[in-house]
Formats: sequence, structure tokens, C-alpha cells
Amino acid sequence: MLSGIELKYPINVLFAALAVFSLLFFVLAFRKKKGIMTAMSLDYRPRFQALRSALIAAGLGLIVFSLMGPQRFSGYAQIRKTGMDIYVLMDTSKSMLVSDVAPDRLTHAKKFVENLLDNLEGDRIGFIPFASDAYIQMPLTDDYQLARMFLDVIDTDMIGGGGTNIAAAIRLAAASFDRVSGSDMVILILSDGEEHDSESARTLDSVKNDRLKVFTVGVGTEKGGLVPIYNSSGSSIIDYMKDRDGNPVTSRLNADTLARLARDGQGAYYHAGAGADATAALMKDMLSLKRDERKQEQVKMFSPLYQYFLGPGVLLFVIAWFWPERRLVS
Repeated sequence: MLSGIELKYPINVLFAALAVFSLLFFVLAFRKKKGIMTAMSLDYRPRFQALRSALIAAGLGLIVFSLMGPQRFSGYAQIRKTGMDIYVLMDTSKSMLVSDVAPDRLTHAKKFVENLLDNLEGDRIGFIPFASDAYIQMPLTDDYQLARMFLDVIDTDMIGGGGTNIAAAIRLAAASFDRVSGSDMVILILSDGEEHDSESARTLDSVKNDRLKVFTVGVGTEKGGLVPIYNSSGSSIIDYMKDRDGNPVTSRLNADTLARLARDGQGAYYHAGAGADATAALMKDMLSLKRDERKQEQVKMFSPLYQYFLGPGVLLFVIAWFWPERRLVS
């Protein structure tokens, strides 16, 4: 804080180095010009050189100060934050390593969630990875930077055993929501939909209520692909998963299962292959859901002052640039 003025971008003081370099360049150019004139036997008598240098220095100083974002405190404003709770159920079974969508299904699903985080504001989000079982990897939070860190470490080695137990993830999410909140509760399932029974549908029937909304995102293609087996370091494929008869297993997107879950859960089904359009459609559908007031925050308000320094700075620089520099005496 300096005389009631606060700097929004103090790091921009580094531009002062550029200003000093420019002034030094001007001084060196003047000396070189004087040396050339002397070598040509011309009587070179500069006028107002000190004044021009001072104007340039002052102009550059004001411009640099304006880049630091000077502002004056003008009062407080009350900001109300509203939101709802979203549990993201991420399929981490081995079939999510299939590369029928580049580079693989799990990475594609994580990219979808990253796009979702870019568009959230005020909502709390949590992660529940699932395969043969499920657990809460990250509880509900509105710290989206933290959420990105948790999302980054999700992989197919988090849960041992085979299979895809969507039902376990649904039960865990439904039991973990904040019952005190009056907002809608969203379960977002990202999976290839491969499930060997209909337990997820039965589980959803037992836990669903008017506030619970289930949205699903299909990851993969109907054509599918082989399930790779990686070496211990995860750097290269050493084989492909095989069935009991020794035939390679082809994993395909089961959109019907996911669409049924979304329909029964009063939500909607999307295909991750649609990219940003799928994320936009999900955000549009969630806009109609009920949100609750999370908290009120008192935010400082500032009035920008940079223009009062930038204008004079540019003006001083222009005046110095066009100021008569010298006269020749032959």
C-alpha cells in the first residue's frame, strides 16, 4: 500500500528493467551520434538533452507503474455463492485402458472431467474411482485446483481385482452426500458401461429420490478394442487380456446400460467422443438443477487508476521523442 494506492500486479515491476535498458540505449545512441558528427568535423551542439532524457525516464517510469495495476480501495461487496454437490464416479477397470479412443479411455474420461472443472463455479465436486469395488478418493470440495491434482493420479491400479462394480460406486456416492443441503445431488458416471449384471439398476432404484440426479458419460466405441496388459513399469504393452479359451478379449462401449441408468436417475446420457459439445450439453442440463446457498463472502472492491499514469507516461515519451534535439554549426 503506497499513499492509499494498492498495486494489483506488483510483479510487473520487472518491466522497469526494460525501461532502464531503453533509457541506456537512448544515451548510448546519443553518444555514438555525437562521435560520428565530431568525426565528420561538424560542430554538434545538442539542446535540451538533459530535459529529453528526464522526460523519457519519467514517461517510462509512469508506464511501468501503470502496468503494476495501481488501484484504490473503494469498499466491500457481499458475494453470495450458490452451488450443488457432484460426485464423479470414474471407471478404473482394466477395460479403460483400451485405445479405441485416443490415447485411451481413462485419459479421455479424465479430459472430460478437466473440461467440466473449467466450467464449474460454486459447486462442490468429489471423486469415487470404481472397479471391482469403490472408495472415496476425494471428498466434496470447491477447491478445483485440488480436484485437478486428485484427478491427475487416478489410474487403473487404484483398485485391485477385476470387474466393473458400478453399483458399489452408486451406493457409496448416495450415502456420502450432505443431507442438510437443500440442493440437488448429482452423480456423474464415466465408464465404458461394461457390467456383467444389472445390479447397478437395482441399486439406483433403492437409493434414488427427487433430489438425486444421475448423469452418465460413455467412453469408448461400439467397435471397441483389445484390453492391453502392460509391463510392471507401465511403459509398454506385453500382451492382451484373454478369455478362458485363450482368445483376446474385445471390450466395447455398452451405451444401453449407461443410458438406462441416466434415464432412471432423472438425468441424461452423453458420449465423451463429442468432446466440448458433450461438456457443454452436460453444463446446460445441470443449469436447471436446484442449487443451495453455500456461503456469503465479503469481497474488497477497487477502482483502477492505471489510466492516470499510462496517459501522462505516453505523452511525456512522445514529447521527448519529437523534441528538437540539436543544431548544426558549419
